[in-house]
Amino acid sequence: MTATLIQPTHVLDLRTIPPRERHPLIFGRFDGLAVGQALQLVNDHNPQPLHYQFDDRSYGQFEWTVLEAGPSVWRIQIARTANAATAQPAARGDSCCSGGACCG
Repeated sequence: MTATLIQPTHVLDLRTIPPRERHPLIFGRFDGLAVGQALQLVNDHNPQPLHYQFDDRSYGQFEWTVLEAGPSVWRIQIARTANAATAQPAARGDSCCSGGACCG
């Protein structure tokens, strides 16, 4: 799939936000996006664990695009591609970081 860059609705510089507040803020902003809108995240480390969380809670509703990959700054675009009601559900046992190996 080819990523489509979208003018972000929100740019969140996570480097200025306390760690415990980051994921609730990101998910709240994502939940407020309409289909076709996007968030852009700026971080000081690879947010891959967040990608796994998006796969688990919002499967089929987003497109994750790495815009810049370190070493000191990561920029990620997360675009809403579907609403929860229209997204395809994840296959059972395939939504965790190990591809389901831990759920077997």
